[in-house]
Amino acid sequence: MSSPEPDGPALHVPVLLDRVVELLAPALAADGAVLVDCTLGLAGHSLALLAAHPGLRLIGLDRDPDARAEAGARIAAAGFGDRATLVPAVFDELPDVLADQGVGEVQGVLFDLGVSSLQLDRPTRGFSYSTDAPLDMRMDPAGPLTAADVVNTYSRGELTRVLRVYGEERFAGRIASAIERERAREPFTGTARLAELVRESIPAATRRTGGHPAKRAFQALRIEVNDELGVLTRALPAAIDALAVGGRVVVISFHSLEDRIVKQTLAAEAVDRTPPGMPVPMPEHAPVLKLVTRGGEAPGDDELAVNPRAASARVRAAERVRRAS
Repeated sequence: MSSPEPDGPALHVPVLLDRVVELLAPALAADGAVLVDCTLGLAGHSLALLAAHPGLRLIGLDRDPDARAEAGARIAAAGFGDRATLVPAVFDELPDVLADQGVGEVQGVLFDLGVSSLQLDRPTRGFSYSTDAPLDMRMDPAGPLTAADVVNTYSRGELTRVLRVYGEERFAGRIASAIERERAREPFTGTARLAELVRESIPAATRRTGGHPAKRAFQALRIEVNDELGVLTRALPAAIDALAVGGRVVVISFHSLEDRIVKQTLAAEAVDRTPPGMPVPMPEHAPVLKLVTRGGEAPGDDELAVNPRAASARVRAAERVRRAS
């Protein structure tokens, strides 16, 4: 995966690759270990982990058929096809996927959130504001909601909410009002017209800093179209439930909304829940997880020099230390 909305195309470079391999290594060392890559993308992380662990089995999830096809070709070319199963699924479908595969528990789960390099660098998908393309933004091309649907049918209040909450856009109200006015004249169909409208809606002084003026708005629309935060909120507890004792979950996020969900979910399972007033901690209320990272770890300068898209990335990891009661 890559940052939410980079300012230009780049080759596919897996973010925090060495650190991800290091964090998952203790959990994946044994033959027969199972890793679920919940956001397979172009399989950059998965390829490195399959190479590092000859006894590893991969279950890769991705809702995007283009990504699955490319990932499958890369995995086969590397000689790992017999150890990989690719599934067309959104990652909040994890429990059903594992049941279908006959897998009771897994040793590793990886989430690399955001939008993939494949999606960003194919203009026809409508994720990028750098070239004109249909206003789509669906990670699953068969999904029911497009960015054009959001822009052309949501009320001004709903648009303001999406832009303010998901894009953390200070000028959400101004942009929503401009969209409402312009769509009455002609519905929005392409990314270029929307990007220009957003640019014009933001004060000139603000436009001079912080990257492309449409960056936050496009992020917000993409999150809304794909229900990204809702999917993460449902999927992360399911991933924790699926972990064997000693198994690890690793999550790379790219903006504060995702990272907050990850931080809170992992932290909630890493505390003792013995009821207040009890004289000693009760084993059945002991932490389920042990936090492996100290906060959200950022990429180093060397990685940023090679892959500027990693700038906003943060990785968190936790290990399962006991079975739930």
